[in-house]
Amino acid sequence: MKLSLKRLFGRPMTGGLDLAETPPPPSPRSAARKTALVSLAFLLAIVGVVAGGYYFAMRPVTLRIAVGPANSDDVKVVQALTQGFAQHKSYVRLRPIQTDGATASANALAEGKVDLAIVRGDLDVPKNAQAVATLRKNVVVLWSVPAKGKKKGAKITKVAQLAGHRIGVVGRTQANVNLLKVILHQYGVDPAKVEIVQFPVNEVAEAIKAQKADVYLAAGPVNSKITADAISASVREGGTPTFLAIDSADAIAQNHPVYEAGEIPAGTYGGSPDRPEDEVKTISFAHHIVARKGVSEADIAAFTRQLFAVRQQLVTEFPLAAKIETPDTDKDAVIPVHPGAAAFVDGEEKTFLDKYSDYIWWSLMALSAMGSVGAWFAGYLKKDERDNNNHQRERLLDMIAAARKCETTEELDQMQTEADEILRDTLRCFDHGAIEEAALTAFNIALDQFHAAVADRKAVLFSLPPNLQRASAQFRAAGNA
Repeated sequence: MKLSLKRLFGRPMTGGLDLAETPPPPSPRSAARKTALVSLAFLLAIVGVVAGGYYFAMRPVTLRIAVGPANSDDVKVVQALTQGFAQHKSYVRLRPIQTDGATASANALAEGKVDLAIVRGDLDVPKNAQAVATLRKNVVVLWSVPAKGKKKGAKITKVAQLAGHRIGVVGRTQANVNLLKVILHQYGVDPAKVEIVQFPVNEVAEAIKAQKADVYLAAGPVNSKITADAISASVREGGTPTFLAIDSADAIAQNHPVYEAGEIPAGTYGGSPDRPEDEVKTISFAHHIVARKGVSEADIAAFTRQLFAVRQQLVTEFPLAAKIETPDTDKDAVIPVHPGAAAFVDGEEKTFLDKYSDYIWWSLMALSAMGSVGAWFAGYLKKDERDNNNHQRERLLDMIAAARKCETTEELDQMQTEADEILRDTLRCFDHGAIEEAALTAFNIALDQFHAAVADRKAVLFSLPPNLQRASAQFRAAGNA
């Protein structure tokens, strides 16, 4: 059996009507109202799609950031940023994930457990890490404390003199030990010929008091409280410390790109005389905020923008926030920059319209095409109705000529009944949208002409004598027989 869309969806408008079940003829204005309602619904649908897309694109995004160890300056900075983002109802929110340190944070990023991480630049940075910002710069501080009872000439003043001595490293991280070995190798000192002892931060003062080392190494920000407290403890126990300059800092930076040449300004650690008395050359390295490579460019661009906006507001309450800097965007940077951060730094961050204008344009084009296809399909389904209505209008025109030749009023009444049915079908077609208002106007003209023809013919028939009416009817019946 051949399946026809017209048979499935079309509504035939011909045939007799059951007046008991048929509703009253709809008003011609109902088609216009229906069209207006459909247009309004279509417009509201477009507005809803655009509004939904905007909400979806601008809804807050939460990024997980790995940071540690507990109670460290890095954790405090991240907590301050988290609170700042939440207070300003920013697009990007942070969820800190506390770790045991920079190495554990890097591992969490490498395994995809977090989106951001605070990592130390001189450690192994994950391959999927891209720089977002420099959280802070750290400097290496080396100082010696002459033991009580030793001669003046026995004090250590240069890195090259460290062979055969005990060196105390502040903090438990292996990274500081590795850093010390890099310095020793640069000066030709075999690390095997020195004794390296590590002290937890909270045990440094006691270790200095017990003279457990001849030289101490600390790594942190220039104004690090941990370093300052350790130097103060050295002053209390052994007198004025001697700061060891790392004069080969440029050579170390050349051989190890993760390090840079730096300096410790005179008087950084206070005292009288100043500690140090003169500027001390050293090496520095950075702690970075890095993002996982797969994180959205738009999200990282927004995070970077928020980071530097909030930084300015947090400086008064949290001075460490002032150390945050933009990342190195050079192609040969040690840690490649994330495209989102680079877009912010270079002023190429995309706005909402820049990012989604193509999607909006194509969506509108698709909706327009769907509307056109829908209109064509609806018109196709109503083709039978239009054709049937055209035939009925032609029938009405033929009835005008026939009405002028009718011999009895009964025939005119039958034609009037047929015209009423045609009118009912025509109005229903108009209500369904199968015909336009112009076609309805043309039909109305034809209907008026039919009514005029019927009225004129009835007037003529009523004016004839009864015997002539019967004779005419008989003659017409004989002719038809």
